[in-house]
Amino acid sequence: MIQSLAQLQQLMHYHGAVRLYAKYLPKNNNSKNQVYLGSGFSALNIIPHGDIYNDSDFRAGSKRDRAKAPVSFFWIDETGRYHAPDACMILYPKYPEVRMSGFLKGCSKSPSDLMGYPAVEGRILFFGICDSGDVLGLVVPPQSSLAQEFLAHSWDETGVFSEIPFNDITSEKSTKDILLERLKAIYLRNWISSQKLSADGVKIPYSARNGGGYTLEAELGITPNGYSEPDFMGWEVKQYGVADFERFSAKSPVTLMTPEPNGGMYKEKGVEAFLRTYGYADQSGKANRINFGGIYTCHRPSHNMTGLRMVLEGYDQESSKITDLLGGIVLLDRNDRIAASWSFSGIMAHWNRKHAQAAYIPSLFRNPPPEYAYGARILLCEETDFLLFLKALSSGIVYYDPAVKMEHADTVRPSIKRRSQFRVKHQQVTELYHHHEIKDLFDL
Repeated sequence: MIQSLAQLQQLMHYHGAVRLYAKYLPKNNNSKNQVYLGSGFSALNIIPHGDIYNDSDFRAGSKRDRAKAPVSFFWIDETGRYHAPDACMILYPKYPEVRMSGFLKGCSKSPSDLMGYPAVEGRILFFGICDSGDVLGLVVPPQSSLAQEFLAHSWDETGVFSEIPFNDITSEKSTKDILLERLKAIYLRNWISSQKLSADGVKIPYSARNGGGYTLEAELGITPNGYSEPDFMGWEVKQYGVADFERFSAKSPVTLMTPEPNGGMYKEKGVEAFLRTYGYADQSGKANRINFGGIYTCHRPSHNMTGLRMVLEGYDQESSKITDLLGGIVLLDRNDRIAASWSFSGIMAHWNRKHAQAAYIPSLFRNPPPEYAYGARILLCEETDFLLFLKALSSGIVYYDPAVKMEHADTVRPSIKRRSQFRVKHQQVTELYHHHEIKDLFDL
C-alpha cells in the first residue's frame, strides 16, 4: 500500500505520469452519482480526453442528448495498471458542469470498495496525467497516512483540483515556479541570437522576422509543434513584440488558435469551391489570386467583400450558456447558407487543451544580426473555460481574422494557403481567464 506522497510520485512516474493532481471526495462522489469535476468546462483543461461526441440516451422512454468525452483511464497500484474502458467525462451545459463516469465498469481490478455506492466522506482521488494522454487514478481512504499527508500540505489549486509538483515534496515548487525560474534565466541573458529548435533538439539559426517565439521556445527546450497541447509543463508560452519594456504595448493582436472549419461549404465542397464562391480578387493587383480575409464578429453585419457574417448557433448570450452542444460558430452568407462552421465539440477540445494556463512574455527585436531580448514582467493567466471563450466571442472581444488565399487561380492546379485564425487584442486577453497576475522576475 502506498503510504506517502514520495511513494505516490514514484509510482505515478513509473507508470508514465508527468503531472499529478488530487481531488477531495465528498460522499456523493461515487459510481452512482459520478465524480464532480467542477463548474463550467474547465475540467477539460486538466483531464486529457478524446473527441467530444453526443450520446443519445433512450432510457425511461425519453431521448436525452448528452455530450461525452472518453478518457483513457487506468487504476494503478503496486502490482500494475488496470484499464477502465468505459471511463468518460460527461458535460452538462444546463448547469454547467462536468462529471466523470464509468470508472469502475469493465475494470479487472478497481477500487469499488472506495468508489462504489454508498461512499464515505474524505477520500482522496489522485490523477496522474501522462504525455500519451492516459490518465492514472489512485484513491485512498480518509484515515490513510497518504490522505493525511496530502491534507497537511498547501497546494496550488485549479478549480476542484490540487496540483502536486513532481519534485521534492518539501520544496513544494509548482510548475509555475519552475517556469518563472527558467524565464528569469532567459531574461538575464539579455540579447539572444534568433534561433529555432530542430526536431532532434539542436538549436539552429533562424533569420525570418517571426523568430521571437521560436527563440524563446528554443531556450525553454520546446520543439515547435502544430498540435493542440501546451508547451512547457502544462503552460502555453506566448511572446509578444513590444517597442520598449516600459509601456508593454503589444505591436499586434494575440492569435489564439487556427482551427480549420469542420462544416459548411468549406468542409463539404473544399477550400477551392469556398474561395471561388466567397473570395475576392487580390486588392493589391496580384494577378490570378483570390483572397478571403476581413474581420468577423458576432456584432458586425455581412462583410462587404465576402458577404458573410458570423453567428453563434446554440449559445445564449444573456445567460452565457450553451443551449445546444450540436451548435457552433457559423459563417452565413446573405441567403443564410452555411459557408463555414466550427462545431462546439471540436473547438472546445482544442481550446481547453491548449489554453488551460498561459504565460505572456514581452520581447524586443534588433537587427543585424537578428536578436531578441525578453522582459521581466510576465503575464500569467490561469483557469480558462470554453464558456469564457464563447462569451468573449459573442461580445466581439474575440474575432475571426482569416488569411486564406488561392494563387494561380486560372490554372488546373492552383496553390491554396489556409489560415483560419481567431484573435484577440493583447490588452483583452485576460477576459478569457478566471485568474491572471503580473509576475516581475526581479522579485524572484
